[in-house]
Amino acid sequence: MMALLFAAAPVCTRAQAPPPVTADVTITRSAGAHAHAQDLSQVVVWLSPLDGTTPAAKAGPPPQIVQHDKTFSPHLLVVQVGQTAQFPNEDPFFHNIFSMYNGKRFDLGLYEAGSTRSVRFDRPGVSYLFCNIHSEMSAVVVALDTPYFGVSDRAGHVAIPDVPDGRYQLHVWYERSLPDTLAPLSHAVTIASDSRSLGAIHVTENPSFTFAHKNKYGEDYVPPPSNTYQHP
Repeated sequence: MMALLFAAAPVCTRAQAPPPVTADVTITRSAGAHAHAQDLSQVVVWLSPLDGTTPAAKAGPPPQIVQHDKTFSPHLLVVQVGQTAQFPNEDPFFHNIFSMYNGKRFDLGLYEAGSTRSVRFDRPGVSYLFCNIHSEMSAVVVALDTPYFGVSDRAGHVAIPDVPDGRYQLHVWYERSLPDTLAPLSHAVTIASDSRSLGAIHVTENPSFTFAHKNKYGEDYVPPPSNTYQHP
């Protein structure tokens, strides 16, 4: 009998994603800080390729900031330039989102419960968002020209996924810090298979930071009557 020889079928393997690039954030705060003193979250760390390439935005559902209980959630949203963010209103009354400070300037006007409006962030920058009706509402959208970014958690840990080996410029942003204190943190780094940690990143908080702001007309907020802006 003739022996039958079977060739081994080729095994298709999926390329493994590289381990994330990591960093650990610490924040120096003034002596008067207390309520959020142990919270090291919402520090943005990103890597811009130094070879001049502009990586494509990652596929996925549109990023969102939801309005609920007179709060923007999340407070901080990071997007890549070219992405469109959605702003659904899940409150039973009207909201009016505006951004008139740096970054992307826009005014979405009054819109009712259950509706959504969108904004395309077409250039890098930081956009501070407020509601023209409810002074307590604030949020931030950071638009970056790279998909290689991460945001620190409460323990200060940052993980940036899917970063190819190469040379990058490291950048750091924190809402409660002054630009002059963040600028020196930017520097060139090399990411390789055996070097995927950015180490410790030390951020200094501005002791004069405040969430206080004017409305979109540059005036103080006037509390609306309790029966105003309700959705029928």
